[in-house]
Amino acid sequence: MSVPVASRAQARWIGFQTIVLREFGRILRIWGQTIVPSAVTAALYFVIFGSLIGRRVGQLDGIDYMQYIAPGLIMMSVITNAYANVSSSFFGAKFQRFLEEIMVSPQPDWIIVAGYAAGGVLRGLLVGGAVTVVALFFTHLPVHHLGAIVAAVLLTAVIFSLAGFINGVFARNFDQVNWIPTFILTPLTYFGGVFYSINLLPEWARTLSFANPVLHMVNAFRYGFLSRSDVAVGTAFAIMALAAAALFAVSLWLMRRGSGLRD
Repeated sequence: MSVPVASRAQARWIGFQTIVLREFGRILRIWGQTIVPSAVTAALYFVIFGSLIGRRVGQLDGIDYMQYIAPGLIMMSVITNAYANVSSSFFGAKFQRFLEEIMVSPQPDWIIVAGYAAGGVLRGLLVGGAVTVVALFFTHLPVHHLGAIVAAVLLTAVIFSLAGFINGVFARNFDQVNWIPTFILTPLTYFGGVFYSINLLPEWARTLSFANPVLHMVNAFRYGFLSRSDVAVGTAFAIMALAAAALFAVSLWLMRRGSGLRD
């Protein structure tokens, strides 16, 4: 006997909601580890880079340096926290052996992937909001293109949540959970135009920078606030949309294949 479509959709919604609420509860339960550190780090960046170094830099592309780096610092916090939330949470499910309960549930793989990704997006947005509040204590952030801001932050959070999911699938220990953020994610963000315009770089370095996806994300987000971008904004959003779709497809494939899940 087939299950009615409405009942199947309701069951899937309950499954998705359960994963998201669990992730949300985890974020709030350990808020001292999930939200506060990024806000404190952002405040230090504003004091050191914005106030002390910024006085010597003056303006960048006709914008006060403190104001210029603010969108980049917000986006950097979204990237690191969206990634860290899913990679650590999914690996924790494997390590604590309750992932099997999720895997044997009647929920399709895409619901499980979407649920964990939504949890990463939630943490990214919560921390990004906290860093934005910190930024407003140091500088003014005008909003020129609200749609660009929302689209850029959501796509970026989705991309790195899915990337964190893939890391969590393959990780066999906690060291492997931290390896990619330390040796890959951090260099990409620091060389992603958070603290500088790539127009200051020599030609070869500027050309190389375009291969960094974080550069496109940061500049699309900055464009929403300051109407300034070192890259073509349309191209940046196309890259983000394609990356999100590709990572979602890879995550689904890994779930169906069972790579790293049945070891």
